[in-house]
Amino acid sequence: MDSYKYTVLLVDDEEEVIQVIMRKINWEGLGFSVIGYATNGVKAFELVEEYQPDVVMTDIKMPYMDGIELAGRIRTEYPATKILFFTGFDDFEYAKEAVHLEAEEYILKPVNSVEMTNVFTRMKIKLDQEISEKRNTETLQRYYLESLPLLQANFYSTLIEGRIREEELPKYLADCQISLPGPYFCCLVIHTSASRAPQNMNPMLLSTSVQKQARERLGEKWRAKFFTYLGNTVLIAQMGTENEVSELTDECDRFCRYVRRMIEAVVTVGIGEVCENILDLSQSYAGAREAVSYRGIYGATRAINIKEIAPQEIRGAGNTGEEAMTNLFKMIRLGSEEEVSQAVERYWKQISLPEISLQQHHIAVMEMVSALYRFSANNEIEMEQEPFLENMGELYVRLLDLEPEALKKWLLETSLLFREKLIRARSRSTKSFVVKAMEYVRSHYADEEISLDQVCEVLGVSSSYFSTIFKKETGNSFIGYLTDFRMEQAARLLIGTNEKSYIIAKQVGYADPNYFSYVFKRKYGVSPSKYRTEHTEK
Repeated sequence: MDSYKYTVLLVDDEEEVIQVIMRKINWEGLGFSVIGYATNGVKAFELVEEYQPDVVMTDIKMPYMDGIELAGRIRTEYPATKILFFTGFDDFEYAKEAVHLEAEEYILKPVNSVEMTNVFTRMKIKLDQEISEKRNTETLQRYYLESLPLLQANFYSTLIEGRIREEELPKYLADCQISLPGPYFCCLVIHTSASRAPQNMNPMLLSTSVQKQARERLGEKWRAKFFTYLGNTVLIAQMGTENEVSELTDECDRFCRYVRRMIEAVVTVGIGEVCENILDLSQSYAGAREAVSYRGIYGATRAINIKEIAPQEIRGAGNTGEEAMTNLFKMIRLGSEEEVSQAVERYWKQISLPEISLQQHHIAVMEMVSALYRFSANNEIEMEQEPFLENMGELYVRLLDLEPEALKKWLLETSLLFREKLIRARSRSTKSFVVKAMEYVRSHYADEEISLDQVCEVLGVSSSYFSTIFKKETGNSFIGYLTDFRMEQAARLLIGTNEKSYIIAKQVGYADPNYFSYVFKRKYGVSPSKYRTEHTEK
């Protein structure tokens, strides 16, 4: 705590006043560092957006944006930042009336180093206390418990997506305070028809009501875990024996008829395969979703057990290597090269049994090729080179001619190529939104209201993540880039047109022509009018 330096931003329209304050105070000894200063409120707020200082010490009477307006904007957008006013007596009385700004201190000019030292000593104590409270174990525990339902729902979603590794599972269960003793598990999808909802009934409210009824009627007996995923209620049931799934199916069937009678909801419950391993619930979920899709054949308002409607497919699934292929795709997305190689070995053992017939081998190769094509399409992998230069039929014929070891080698090379392309795609995605941000600036720089938060909302990313990536990719802050771009456009208009300076200011996003001139001079060292004269003289 003692080694932490809090950051301070100084704001005064008289730069010599700022320099005096910086010299008079032993900032480091007080536990602070001055990250910068500004001579007007607009520039100050740009620095607040970029650096988010712990403390802003500001004068009141300043050009473009006074200290009261600056404090108001900081209080709204960066409430954790502390505000200190230092100003003349008349403005001091005015500032005291603005009690809603909750300024920490009011300091009268001329600045007294002793008084200033006392103020920042008190400020250091207050900031330390706030950090201590944030780190307080009881506070963190309370926040943790409040966020636990969200953490649990995220765990269940990740589980059924097959994105949890076996070695990670105990930590997930402990962190989310989840108990799944089993010993058998089954995933159910509860689908409520939105198109057949009662008249004047909101489909979301109806689905919520169905989930509530399911908790009451199915939750306790089946030690069920409920969560919402892709618009449906998903239920993880726990059973003592594998055969209890028949009883579960019957109860779900009765439940569907019950909610139809009581709240006029048309509900279909899909029931997946029973499994002993928690990680196999991803396969059970896939079966439950498939079962729900059969409602067009078997009718809604009923429970559909995937094992009952497609028993032959389920029994034969183990020999197709489907589970091993799913694991291979998981490793391509998340694993190392070694893990991809191991997953290829496991899959190969599934499809290359000694007793396999020629026809079964042909089917296995066809299914492998089809699965790889689907994976590349679903993950937007562009296969402009090997291994997919041929169409699927030609590739299938070529692979059938390969010896087993050559075929396995082809599969490994293809899998590693997919992995490499996905890694490059993830890297491109960060660069992509930086490019999009730059394109947004080029299209909207004339908009006076454009801001970091606005761009982040358009891109769908957090401002902290965006700022970090933008600075890393461009070497400039977003606000800095926006200002530079506007100034470049202004310079071009000054040389290429005869428009008045205040017109050009508005065209590049500045409502205040005086502030535009200030920023322009800061960028080019001369006023806009002088810049035009210097660059148009023959």
